[in-house]
Order: sequence, then C-alpha cells, then structure tokens
Amino acid sequence: MLICLAAGLCMSSCDLFNKKKFDEAMLPGHWQSGTLHEYYDANGTGYTWDTSDDVGPEEAQPFTWTLNNATLTQNHQMEMGGIVPKTYTLTTLNTNTLAYHDDYGKSYTFTKQP
Repeated sequence: MLICLAAGLCMSSCDLFNKKKFDEAMLPGHWQSGTLHEYYDANGTGYTWDTSDDVGPEEAQPFTWTLNNATLTQNHQMEMGGIVPKTYTLTTLNTNTLAYHDDYGKSYTFTKQP
C-alpha cells in the first residue's frame, strides 16, 4: 500500500514539474493576429473584435480572463446574458508574441500592438 501511495504521489508531482508557467503580467495590452484583435486589461477583463466581420473596438465582445500556468481561460459575455468559456494552452508569451491553441487543433499567433 505504501508503494502505491508513493507511486501516485510521484506521478502527480511529475505533472506539476512539466507544466509551463507564463507571467500573466505580460498579457495585458492589445494583441493582433490578422484581422482578429484581443485586448487584455490587467484587472482580468478584456474584449475581442474581428475587422473582417466589420466590427471595431466600439462593438467588441467583452470577456474576463485568467491565466493559470499555461492555461488561458476566457469567459465571453454574450449579448443575451450568457457566458461562453473558452480554454487555450499558451505556447508563447513574451513582450512581442502571444501564441496559444485550443483542444481542437486551432492555433493563434498574435503580435503585440503599440
């Protein structure tokens, strides 16, 4: 029984050591990927818009966000009052580049805007 407990503890701690950690202080600001724009405020709120849909920042969709290690969660607030959660795995976050992907194979790479 002691061996099983030790093995379980080892497996769970190994996962902790393999997770990438990103500094959430680098996320706030305006990011752009083609026509898709995302703006993150330091207070955990943000908004997104896509100029290919003829939408600008004044009509942007608001969201709240959290970053836990490499997991970025956006909770999009719909016009009719619903919340749509979206979860992404970050692969890059630095002063110039934000890159993440979802569990369905869709990847995004953003460049920080001035």
